[in-house]
Amino acid sequence: MLFYRAALDLSPATRAFVAELIAGHRDRIGSRWRALKPGRQALLVLVHLRCNETFARLAAAFGVGLATAHRYVTEVIALLAERAPDLREAMRIAARKAYVILDGTLASIDRLSGAGDRLYYSGKHHRHGVNIQFLTDPHGRLIWASPVLPGSTQDLTAARVHGIIDALTSRAIACHADKGYVGAGGAIGTPYKRRKRRRLGKRKKLFNRHHAQIRALGEQGAATLKSWRILRKARCSPSRLTAIVQAILTLHHHAN
Repeated sequence: MLFYRAALDLSPATRAFVAELIAGHRDRIGSRWRALKPGRQALLVLVHLRCNETFARLAAAFGVGLATAHRYVTEVIALLAERAPDLREAMRIAARKAYVILDGTLASIDRLSGAGDRLYYSGKHHRHGVNIQFLTDPHGRLIWASPVLPGSTQDLTAARVHGIIDALTSRAIACHADKGYVGAGGAIGTPYKRRKRRRLGKRKKLFNRHHAQIRALGEQGAATLKSWRILRKARCSPSRLTAIVQAILTLHHHAN
């Protein structure tokens, strides 16, 4: 266990926050005995999310059964996910910013069997995964992350499904996005695209360079999400990833 304490690059306050959630939950449901105390269960869950440790290795390291390790992780992810800011709350935060940056990222997953294999394959990234939309502030700090959609979903389609474009436009919140969102309209500003056999003029080129500099900071949002290694190569069912993303969002906001 000393290995995990040394390797886990999270503050003691984060572990304490999760432990308090667990303790409060146990009191509410009247759970009298558990194999692990709240602090140890919190550490188990954080190791799983941050290090993408398997349930088998977690069970062995923490001295619990495989089913118990799985149950402990699922329980805490649900507790964290329900505290994540929804899109409405994100708009309240975004309204206080000069502008926001919209982008999408692919969280890789194992290849699936059956019809789902093609659905979750991203032609853009050439691998299987889920599409996550996210918003950052002008400094690249993560504000919000969406529920996941199959990896074959294009960013513009995903933004429309989640209602991001309408939410930003209705509140007149300026937003910068890349070429994947061209045609979004409303409050979404995108770079100029070169048309067939036509070069962009100097003004449009200058605009695109400035726009690219702004958008580059938004990529820090993806880096923030992927700092939780479970989103680099998830071994679980895609159906679990929305709760995992929302749990990570809660932990991020608590730490910041």
